[in-house]
Amino acid sequence: MPPLITVRGLQKSFGSQTLFSELGFSVQDGERLGILGANGSGKSTLLKILAGQETANAGEIQRMKGLRTGWLPQEEELPAEPSVSAWLLQALAGEALDPHEAQVRVEIMLGRAGFSDPEQPVGQLSGGWRKRLAIARALLGEPRLLLLDEPTNHLDLGGIQWLEELLPTLGITLVLVCHDRWFMERVCTRVGELSVRYPDGFFSCAGGWAAFQQQKARFLEAQLSRQAGMETRLRRELDWLARGPKARATKAQYRIDAANKLEEDVRSGRQRTADNSAAGLAFTASGRQSRQLLVLEGLGKSLGGRLLFQDLSLRLGPGDRLGLLGDNGSGKTTLLRIICDTETPDTGTLRRADKLRIVLFEQDRSRLDKTATLKEALCPTGDQVTFRGVPVHVNAWAERFLFRKEQLAMPVSQLSGGEQARVLLTRLMLEEADLLILDEPTNDLDLDTRNLLEDSLAEFPGAVILVSHDRALLDSVCTSLLVLDGRGAAHQLADLAQWQRTQRRLLAEEEAARTVRQPRKPAPANPVPAAPRLSWKQEQELKALEEKLEELEHSLECLTQELDLPELQQDPERLRAHCQTLQDEQERYDETFLRWGELEELRLAAQAARQSGSRGSSS
Repeated sequence: MPPLITVRGLQKSFGSQTLFSELGFSVQDGERLGILGANGSGKSTLLKILAGQETANAGEIQRMKGLRTGWLPQEEELPAEPSVSAWLLQALAGEALDPHEAQVRVEIMLGRAGFSDPEQPVGQLSGGWRKRLAIARALLGEPRLLLLDEPTNHLDLGGIQWLEELLPTLGITLVLVCHDRWFMERVCTRVGELSVRYPDGFFSCAGGWAAFQQQKARFLEAQLSRQAGMETRLRRELDWLARGPKARATKAQYRIDAANKLEEDVRSGRQRTADNSAAGLAFTASGRQSRQLLVLEGLGKSLGGRLLFQDLSLRLGPGDRLGLLGDNGSGKTTLLRIICDTETPDTGTLRRADKLRIVLFEQDRSRLDKTATLKEALCPTGDQVTFRGVPVHVNAWAERFLFRKEQLAMPVSQLSGGEQARVLLTRLMLEEADLLILDEPTNDLDLDTRNLLEDSLAEFPGAVILVSHDRALLDSVCTSLLVLDGRGAAHQLADLAQWQRTQRRLLAEEEAARTVRQPRKPAPANPVPAAPRLSWKQEQELKALEEKLEELEHSLECLTQELDLPELQQDPERLRAHCQTLQDEQERYDETFLRWGELEELRLAAQAARQSGSRGSSS
């Protein structure tokens, strides 16, 4: 079958800046292609061209005849007034559907997206639910090809898990720009990168993110070897050309032309193999030696009559890196405001070390003056900044964060989302901190910058509070997690694996509680049969499953810890095999837990029925 879409010789420039040129690739029916690339490399622009929102300067795009395409931009302005169902119905206005069919399609889509109130005004939705609604609208037209630009931005952890479970079940072709490594590993069937480092501007391979990383490393290693060989051949040819005018005049012209062509290829290869992909991130610590920087005891807070958290106690000292998780509206931002002393708790106490220096990165970029030039944003006064006591010229400061000199006069509004995030990070680096608080710092950041951010946070000697839904970042950086459920409970956990197990346990308990709370039917006239109970075989199976779950939990913890072993990280084949073993063990745990949950639910229901029968007979 021919590809759904084929790109040939595509070129796009803005002024003197060329994003990509001679770009070519194809997308097969049923593929789920994830596109990576450095900030400013043109990923969003490429998707806009594929969606028909922008035009290329050169090249062609061939689409299968009659191809229906859905499009989710990185940021979408949603209206405030209509209800979520009314806004989706507006999207079907041009589909020539009868009103009943359109209404049914909207109701099905809202159900799949998790909306419980179709009449809720769009303006009352949180950022994560607005993103869910935008995704639902993109799917509503039943496209064969769906283009998604950073679909996980603004989604909470539950929303990301919902989306990564949904997309593979749709049976449609996907092209998405994303930098969430776990998401790409679970969703994508092919991963590619947009970069001038590749001869055709694009490199891709089948598989998820881990497979791409391995193939990319092999490709770049081969390219470096090829470049070294070309350099050697060029030195020989230049030596031959330098033997003197008389000797050179007697040589074949074709060899002179070939030498000149080789010199051009070597120059082009040097540009491609130059490693300038990562910004220079490094946070400045104050050097404070206090053992306790922040102490929370019995903290409680309600908002609008709804309890966010209660009896929350926490201690942070140098080297502690706390991951703060929770669904949108669970109280994460409120807790950060309390820590930063911009809001007060209802109950409990909070003690900060004397003159505690807190540096805060906010995901809201409204404080970034979009009309200012990049130079003014990086260096508000004069031509120098002071970093760790050393003056640095603005040109060198900009180059450290991968900005070009010609960009310094550019308005901040013309920078990509990732470049704007880098501007905000530069401001943090200039401030001495005892406690770093980062609220979704990875939104729009490319993978290279994310990796460097991981290293910088791991090396920072002070304390860190990290709010993020990038599971790979949390798993790599955090020494502990605090999860707010938005209903008053706060769970303190070691890592994401433990949180996932806790989630499954809580869901099983809630399901069992709902079963117990089911209203009993009126007693029949006939005698009531004996209360149900587990059979002896089921009781033995339940006991065995509980022991098996403990073994599997221990095995998962050991396998997860072994991922950090240097000898494993340095051996791609062993690492891949280890990751597969970890995945297989997780699947065994999930299957065991599911069966345990079924039997435990039966046991609780039987126990409740017996207690109910006992109360009935005594009355």
